[in-house]
Amino acid sequence: MKGNETAQTINSEDGLSFAVTVTRTDNRWLVAEFDDDFTTLDTSVRAVRGLRSEGPAFALLCVEDEYFVIVRPTPANVHVFLSDATMAVDDDFAASAMDEMDADIPDLDPEELDDVDPWAEGDFDLLADLGLSGQVLSVIADDQELAPSEQLLRVAEELGFDEELARRVGLD
Repeated sequence: MKGNETAQTINSEDGLSFAVTVTRTDNRWLVAEFDDDFTTLDTSVRAVRGLRSEGPAFALLCVEDEYFVIVRPTPANVHVFLSDATMAVDDDFAASAMDEMDADIPDLDPEELDDVDPWAEGDFDLLADLGLSGQVLSVIADDQELAPSEQLLRVAEELGFDEELARRVGLD
């Protein structure tokens, strides 16, 4: 989208997709949607850096409710967490996340994906300084009973902005 158009949460037959930036200012979390076509991480990196926030800032991306990505750019580099590394086998956006992490795309036949348990990849501690330890993020990502949008809601709950996220992307 261009100009001042507002990004929309997409809830299609392919599943729920959304992209939000999250920042903390004046002891308050601010969640805002942005338009992301889920082709590369550059869009989310630009969205977070465009906040020009003095506080912590990151992006939460839910892709067709198949997997999620957390992106946290810093001046030195970009920290990334991908909830399901197996998605990189046949999903270009997940593959771009793996490339950003310098992680190998799993050597799996796309036909085998339904038979393989998913695993998370990336910087498990990218939100540790905000109160979400790598261990807790791992437990959330490993919970296959939750859809990826619900997993992101759990991440938000741990950090204290779950109501704002739910309201912003229509999960309430």
